Order: sequence, then structure tokens, then C-alpha cells
Amino acid sequence: MKPASYPFALPHCGLAQEYALSFDVARERRVLVIPALFDEGHKLRRLCVEVMRRLDASGIDSMLPDLPGTGESEQELSAIALEDWASAMSAAANTFGATHVLAVRGGGLLLPEGLPGWHYGPVKGASQLRTLLRARTLAAREAGREESVDTLLTEAQERGIELAGYRLSAAMTAGLQAALPVPRMGVQVIEQDMLGGSPLWLRAEPDDDADQADALAAVIAMGIKA
Repeated sequence: MKPASYPFALPHCGLAQEYALSFDVARERRVLVIPALFDEGHKLRRLCVEVMRRLDASGIDSMLPDLPGTGESEQELSAIALEDWASAMSAAANTFGATHVLAVRGGGLLLPEGLPGWHYGPVKGASQLRTLLRARTLAAREAGREESVDTLLTEAQERGIELAGYRLSAAMTAGLQAALPVPRMGVQVIEQDMLGGSPLWLRAEPDDDADQADALAAVIAMGIKA
């Protein structure tokens, strides 16, 4: 396991280097792992890394890039739109010479064109946004304030909004509302029942599940080698 980077074309001009975690020894089969979005990305990161370890043991390289504005990125998330994230994942795929893709949850909204692979736990962008909005209303209620999802959504659409520590632009809000996990030729959907256990994104804190990591890595390794 080692750090890597890929170039991200800034929304207005110029390039930035974004961080990626990789298991890369220049093997022929190479999987780009597109992370889940927002808080789900934290909850599922350990699962992604454990899957990558297992792929490495199976002779498959893999790379897990940060999305601009998250993780180690120096970009301001408030200046990023969903289409910028999609462009970044395409750039990462090209930089690392990916032959396959594993998109996790909302990461499936950012699939690069032309790569075969897998989409684990598909979710609509609007559902991701609603989850963040509901979490804010619950936090406000605990603090003695009343906020409504509909009022917050209007604010997000007009001016952008901060949700769960993420400052989302109006453009990001619009992109999430419209984004659907569209079926792609060559991209297989992996539902939770294929892995067993309960979804890690529903747990209160980031967690790991070795059995789920084994199952997910096995689906990918067998699919690549078939």
C-alpha cells in the first residue's frame, strides 16, 4: 500500500494534484475504486481498503482516489460540482490506466465512460442529499432548534448549504438531485444480499466486516479473471 496522486482540472483554470491510496506494482489488471460520497465514504473506507488488500493478494492492482474537496484535498468543496467529481474520476482512471472500476454507493454516479466493472449498493443522488438534510434537522432538534428538510433544501438550491460538515454549493445540490445510478453496459450491480451481513453505511460509526470484504473482493477477482 502506498500513496499516489492524479491531476484534477480545476473548475475555472489550472490543475491540482489529488491524493490516492494504491496497491500498485504495475500489473495488467487494475481496478479504480470510486469511494462512497460524504459520510458514507468514511463509513465504507475500511471496507474499500480491505477489499484492495485482497485484490492485491489475488494479483490485481487497485487505486482509491480522494474526491476533490474531501480527504487530503486542498480544494474547497464549496467550489465543486458533481460533474467536477465525475471529471476527476475519469482523470484518475486515465492516470492509473484502470482496466476495471468498482464504484461504491454514490460513487456510481461518477462512473467513467467505457470501463467495465461493478457498482456496489447503488443509490440515487437525491437520496444521498435527503439523508444529509435529515441528519441536520435531527441535530438541530437536539440543540433545541427546529429546521425542516424542505426549507433547508430550498436554501441549498439557492445559496448552497453546510450539511454534516460538508459545504455544498448550489451546483452540487442540483447535481445530486438529478443524478441517478443509470445501468451501464459491462457494469454489474452488487446488492447487499450478495455479500451477507448488514450494510456498513447504516452503522452509527465507521466499521469493518471481514466476511463482506472477502465476498466483495471474490466477486471482483473472479469477474476479472473469468
